[in-house]
Amino acid sequence: MSLHRQILFWAGALIAFVLALYVLRDILLPFVAGLAVAYFLDPVADRLERMGMSRFAATLLILLLFILLFALFIILLVPVLAQQLTGFAARLPDYLASLQAFIAEASDSRLAHWLHLDGGEVPKPLQDLAGTLTNWAGGLARSLLSGGVAVVSFLALFIVTPVVAFYMLLDWDRMVAKVDDWLPRAYLPTLRALAGDIDKAVAGFVRGQGTLCLVLGVFYAVGLMLVGLNFALLIGLGAGLISFIPYVGSTVGLVVAGGVALVQFWPEWGWIAAVIGIFAAGQFIEGNVLQPKLVGSSVGLHPVWLMFALFAFGFLFGFVGMLLAVPLAAAIGVLARFALAQYLASPLYGKQDGGTGQRK
Repeated sequence: MSLHRQILFWAGALIAFVLALYVLRDILLPFVAGLAVAYFLDPVADRLERMGMSRFAATLLILLLFILLFALFIILLVPVLAQQLTGFAARLPDYLASLQAFIAEASDSRLAHWLHLDGGEVPKPLQDLAGTLTNWAGGLARSLLSGGVAVVSFLALFIVTPVVAFYMLLDWDRMVAKVDDWLPRAYLPTLRALAGDIDKAVAGFVRGQGTLCLVLGVFYAVGLMLVGLNFALLIGLGAGLISFIPYVGSTVGLVVAGGVALVQFWPEWGWIAAVIGIFAAGQFIEGNVLQPKLVGSSVGLHPVWLMFALFAFGFLFGFVGMLLAVPLAAAIGVLARFALAQYLASPLYGKQDGGTGQRK
């Protein structure tokens, strides 16, 4: 087959895959979630195999422990998080009004006038923002409390996803070997190298960054609860879970926690400083301990590209798209760097001739 026909074939296959993903996006969630769970847990299964367990026994043990922990999370934490989310949304306008009053009181008259804080009235933009956030958070909390059908159904969560994850994890090595047999033999070394780079990037981000976010979320939540901050569990876990975008999680968490602490603890500066210190310590631990150990420097996902991927895939494919955004962004990044390297080495780009600056 000529190169032109190969390009057309793979381009057509890619278009067909994207169209199928778009058409079936409403039913893909349990399957994508099961695939993600299997990918995340495959190294654990491999390690248990090396310790002498059969693949079936290792898969069964891992999935049972995973389902147990996930069920405990659903039973113990989700109701508390939903309650805190509802309470936070209800009190958000009061928090904004209190912060506005504090700034007006602490600022000189010129700054207060420039910020339109005269008279103790909440500015119209802040009122609109508070109303929007309140409606959004309240609607999300109601959907979670009513069963969360839009997010994940009971059937998909407790039946379909574990079954998919079990079979994917059990057959993972055989599936990888089968796909390797399907690769074009003429380009086998190149395709294997690309697949290895993609796996390294995805694994470094999904497994490494996922673990990092979980550890940070627990650290922030426990620290804020020890301080006694209102909505500590919601703020801490939320800040940790969005920490996969560098500096965004800690910044958002610090702003929200700092605002709540200012309203709750003022004028006791010690507790406010303790809240700030928790996020400072979290940043230090993330940058000096968790990031080097869990993620490393080989992921190569720029924060702007990651945010764009999350928005784009989320807009096109909904919640399933957000699950697929990170691995697809990592894969596209590897392929883009490979294509750029091929271009720079090709006659289409040309090469500089010694030190003359002339191109051949």
